[in-house]
Amino acid sequence: MSAKGQKFVPVGDFRLMEDEKAAIMEVLDKGRISEWQKVAEFERVFAKYVGSKHCITTSSGTSALILSLLALRYDGRWPRFKHGGKVITSPVSYIATSNALCLSNLEPVYVDIDPRTFKLDISSLERLLEEEGGDTFAGMLPVHLMGYPNDMDRITKLANEYGLAIVEDSAQAHGSRYNGRRTGSIGIMGTFSFFIAHNIQAGEMGCVTTSDEKLLKLMRQLKANGRVCDCPVCTRSAGICPHLGLADEGEDLDPRFTHEYISYNFKTMEFQAALGVCQMKKADWIFQRRLDNVKYLNDKLKKFSHVLDLPLFSEDVGYLAYPLVLKEGCGISRLNAREGLRQKGVENRPLYGCIPTQQPAYAAFKERYEGRLPNAERVGRDGFYIGCHQYLERDDLDHVVEAFEEVFGGL
Repeated sequence: MSAKGQKFVPVGDFRLMEDEKAAIMEVLDKGRISEWQKVAEFERVFAKYVGSKHCITTSSGTSALILSLLALRYDGRWPRFKHGGKVITSPVSYIATSNALCLSNLEPVYVDIDPRTFKLDISSLERLLEEEGGDTFAGMLPVHLMGYPNDMDRITKLANEYGLAIVEDSAQAHGSRYNGRRTGSIGIMGTFSFFIAHNIQAGEMGCVTTSDEKLLKLMRQLKANGRVCDCPVCTRSAGICPHLGLADEGEDLDPRFTHEYISYNFKTMEFQAALGVCQMKKADWIFQRRLDNVKYLNDKLKKFSHVLDLPLFSEDVGYLAYPLVLKEGCGISRLNAREGLRQKGVENRPLYGCIPTQQPAYAAFKERYEGRLPNAERVGRDGFYIGCHQYLERDDLDHVVEAFEEVFGGL
């Protein structure tokens, strides 16, 4: 209930259950809160879940993106990343995707999207590669927004044809499947966020998944300021260190303070990893509850399909939220629709905006892209979302339906 007694249906929720509380106390009792056993455990569990050989945790989803791009820069197999190249990505995403590219000295290049699933429009992608030439680009960063997987078979085919690396932004797609494979296991790397509003919740944590051993080693170094150590868990306190014997005779070399690369500190803490381990035990339940909620809302709200594009339903989608896009000429603005729902106790959010034409931080891109991304601009102008999370009960969903009837019923 809200402060005035009205029922309130939040976009997301997090409930600290007894197992999470016990996991936090276990970390405290062991007396080590920096990366250690729980981080290593989460990495094993999540890699298995996604279907990749490896997982490496980071401090956030944003740092996971930057780490993956930095690894490609230092790896050498993709030379176009080394001195700043162009990377094709989605114009509709949380801004961290584009920010990570710019902060990595890479230029985001945008193509239009499918207006119902928000995935990259393949015909636009093919046309861009044909017109500008594949050697113009370093890679592709498709975003599985709201849980909808991109057409990874066709993207992979294009990447192979033009020699491009694929990093999947799977921050919002925990558990989503594409042709039987979970997102984050298809490209050379996948990045995830475990922000409090996401399906698997740890507060602030991210990770990169990969099956490439060289990239794994690089990322273990790069997430710790580029130091020579690449061990998942430091055993130096036990007198075991594979790097101590590398120093020349008489040289005082401590691998923790000897750095091979210029990089960042993206390490996480045991607390977040402990929460993540607990959440992974509930992953299938979370996935199914969100599916059921989307299916129920679609059935009850289909009467408004003349006003709203409802989310396409698929049992392969791990829904972050319940996305909606107002139809053109529907008779109500997004501002008024969102405010009407808010007044009825239904929390909602705008759908990010078209980054190159609608985000102030990217004003320098506006002239180049304005009018060239019609679907993205429409979604950025008229799209919004409400919650479909696992803690919503039937009475919450029915309250949402009642609110929609009051806001959209006369249109």
